[in-house]
Amino acid sequence: MTSSLSAASAAVRAGSEPRASARRGASPSSKTVPLRRGLAALGLAPLAAYLLVFLVLPTILAVGTGFFTRDGAFTTSNLSALWDPTVLLTFANSAGLSLLTAATGAVVGALVCYALLGLNPAGGVRTVVDAAAGVLAQTGGVMLAFMFIASIGLRGVLTLLIKDVFGADLFAHGPWIYELPGLILPYLYFQIPLMVITFMPALSALKPQWAEANLTLGGTRASFWLRVGIPVLAPAFLASFLLLFANAFSSYATAAALASQGSQIVPLQIRAALTSETVLGRENLAGALALGMILVVGVVMWLYSLVQRRAARWQA
Repeated sequence: MTSSLSAASAAVRAGSEPRASARRGASPSSKTVPLRRGLAALGLAPLAAYLLVFLVLPTILAVGTGFFTRDGAFTTSNLSALWDPTVLLTFANSAGLSLLTAATGAVVGALVCYALLGLNPAGGVRTVVDAAAGVLAQTGGVMLAFMFIASIGLRGVLTLLIKDVFGADLFAHGPWIYELPGLILPYLYFQIPLMVITFMPALSALKPQWAEANLTLGGTRASFWLRVGIPVLAPAFLASFLLLFANAFSSYATAAALASQGSQIVPLQIRAALTSETVLGRENLAGALALGMILVVGVVMWLYSLVQRRAARWQA
C-alpha cells in the first residue's frame, strides 16, 4: 500500500514538473509582449511625428487664430463673420461645386467600373485603366490648370480649332474658364478616376453565386440589379460620393491656379483673407473660415465612415 502511494505521488510530481517548467518557460515570452509593442510603437513614431507636424499642429494653429485678433486678444468677432452674406455665398458656391462634381464623377465613374467588370483583372486594358486612374486621381494644381488653359483657354488649342472649323466661340459670353463654372471640368478630371479607384472593389465583390441564384429562381438581369446589385452597392456608392464631395470641397491648388482673381469658393476666400492688400487687419478671419471648412468636411467624413462600415459587410 505504501509503495503504491509512493508511486502515485511520484507520478503526480512528475506530471506537475512539466507544467511548472512550462509556466516558467512561458514567463519570458510574456515579458517580451510589452517589448514588441514598444518596438511597434517606435516604428510608428515617424508617421506620428509627420502627422503631428504637418497635419495636427497646422490645424490647431489655423483654427486657433480664428479666436484671436491681430493683437492677440481673444474675440469671437471672427466667427460672427461666418454669417456675412459674402462668406455664406462662398460656402454655397463650394457646396454646389462639390455636389455637382461629386454626383457627376460618381455616376460616370460607376459606369466606367461597370464596363471594366467584364474585363480580365490581369489583362492589359484593365491594368492600364487602373494605373491611369491612380495617376489622374492625384493630378491637380498648376499642372492641371495649365493643361486646361492650353487646351480650352482663351487662346487654347481646342478653342481656336473649334472657332476656325465650326465658327463657334467658346467664350462669347465671357471668360468662364477663370470663374466658378471653369472649375467643373478640372475637378471632374480627378473626381472620375477617384471614383474608379474607390468603387471598383465594391463592384468586384459582387458574388457570381448571387446572379446564379437569381437566374435559378426565375429572375432576369434587370431583377438582379434592382433587387440584389443596387441595394448591395448603394452603401459603397454613397460612401464614394461622400468621399468625392469632401475631396472637391477641400481642393485648393487647382482653383488657385485657374482663378487668380476673385474668391468664389472657401479656399480662395481663405487665401484672400491672408494675402489681401485691400482688407487689412482681418487675417485671423482665415482661421474662422478654416473652422467652418473643418466642420463641414468633418461631418461628411463622419457620414462616410458610417456608410463605409455598412458597405464593408458585403465586401468580406
